[in-house]
Amino acid sequence: MRFNVAAAAASAALLVGNAYADEQKVLKDDSPAADASTAAAAELPTFTPTKLKAPFLEQFTDDWEKRWKPSHAKKDVQGDEEWAYVGEWAVEEPVVYKGMVGDKGLVVKNAAAHHAISAKFPKKIDPKGKTLVVQYEVKLQNGLECGGAYLKLLRETKALHQDEFSNTTPYVIMFGPDKCGHTNKVHFIFNHKNPKTGEYEEKHLNSPPTAKITKTTELYTLIVHPNNTYVIQQNGEQVKEGSLLEDFTPTVNPPTEIDDPKDKKPEDWVDEARIPDPEATKPEDWDEDAPFEIVDEEATQPADWLVDEPQTVPDPEAQKPEDWDDEEDGDWVAPTVPNPKCADVSGCGPWTKPMTKNPEYKGKWTAPYIDNPAYKGVWAPRKIKNPNYFEDKTPANFEPMGAIGFEIWTMQNNILFDNIYVGHSIDDAKKLADETFFKKHPLEELAEVADKPKEEEKKPASPNDLNFKDDPVTYIKEKFGLFVTLAQKDPIEAIKFVPEIAGGLAALAVTVLAILVSILSGGSSPVPAAKKVVADVKDKAKDAKDKVAAAASSGVEAAKGEANKRSTRNN
Repeated sequence: MRFNVAAAAASAALLVGNAYADEQKVLKDDSPAADASTAAAAELPTFTPTKLKAPFLEQFTDDWEKRWKPSHAKKDVQGDEEWAYVGEWAVEEPVVYKGMVGDKGLVVKNAAAHHAISAKFPKKIDPKGKTLVVQYEVKLQNGLECGGAYLKLLRETKALHQDEFSNTTPYVIMFGPDKCGHTNKVHFIFNHKNPKTGEYEEKHLNSPPTAKITKTTELYTLIVHPNNTYVIQQNGEQVKEGSLLEDFTPTVNPPTEIDDPKDKKPEDWVDEARIPDPEATKPEDWDEDAPFEIVDEEATQPADWLVDEPQTVPDPEAQKPEDWDDEEDGDWVAPTVPNPKCADVSGCGPWTKPMTKNPEYKGKWTAPYIDNPAYKGVWAPRKIKNPNYFEDKTPANFEPMGAIGFEIWTMQNNILFDNIYVGHSIDDAKKLADETFFKKHPLEELAEVADKPKEEEKKPASPNDLNFKDDPVTYIKEKFGLFVTLAQKDPIEAIKFVPEIAGGLAALAVTVLAILVSILSGGSSPVPAAKKVVADVKDKAKDAKDKVAAAASSGVEAAKGEANKRSTRNN
């Protein structure tokens, strides 16, 4: 049997090419872009108002203006400066990555402006002894570089007027994302009432979770249990949990002891642990005036140093400007450039001996340090009982809340708030999310993927740059292509430069012949003659493979030899 290398390689390459095309089709069909394209073509779900009930549940239906009132107050700041909440609000569907038809939300309309709006609860919400659940959606349609997107649950008071809602309006809880510069966090702040003084103090969550800054809808959930534990979720997944008594600054309960403000450090108190040795003296041979560097007297001028060559020369390519006037501008002098003759030598111009570190240099003498025999330790005032100490074992019993509000400043507009839940049922909050967020969020994500620019396919410079493990299909296809191209001109060269394909083809030939012999023998066990044929072919294939390896080795050695020659010439 004659083995036509070029023909076999072409056939194998065709098979691999078809397999490659099939795989690319599968990859294309399974890619996010393909899913995004399919999702874009599919019909979006339609918003349907929920039938769930809660102390407060807002989906910004057509009657939203009966509940929500923009503030017209002026924000109080220190000093003489005052400014008003001039930011406008609207209720509308999203314009970026829309995931549900008819799902409207409350939208911040102005960039670089102060916004304030609030809605009163049908009746006050008293979380005492109950689980408190706060959940809402945020959609940053223009991203968020600097601004807040948090909500406030306002304390129930007789003075709670929506028209005057501002930064000074007392609130119980502040929750939600806030980003500006390096600051990016999900706020959880609560105001705690001191049972002894009646004063309120903000308690800030330590190490708050990071807000997800994206143009898709994000779901934020806060759950506070009566046992003082809390959970924060993003998109239904827990990102933070802990205790109101342990995770906030300042702490809910003050320390039992404090430093005595009347205790002062004695004047003779010694708190220097180490001092210069008072008995140490400067050695007689210590020379403080010795220079740090001295001339290296052993240095010699390099043999290739060009003493007569200047370090810079007039630029030979410079030309006198056409508008140069010698009478007004003076004689024109070409600018200088580094002397090219100095580039490949040690240096040019007058040679002087370099400086080297002075072995006699010691610097200014100072006495060594020793342990201070008079050291008394670090002074600290004595402790006394804290006269303002109290213990609140149930900080989760927040003050009653009468309204919800958004009081924010932001550099980006089109921030959308939607599907707000404030109540006591974790299950109902989850059901609301299932009806709204979890229906539209996957579609928004697919739309976001489809909107991203496609990355250009990175192709290797040559088949030799390919790695089988990185992409087996491309590796085989490109190697076969190279083998066929070389084999059409010179089969021996093809074997030398692509030995892995030559060996593979030999093994392929053995397999094909074995199948043919099996078929000719009637599909049963091969007859002895057929076995002999297969054995002979296998031996020939092994011999061919050995020759391929030898040819490849000689090809590599020849290439190395040629490279060494080029390297020697260059040197």
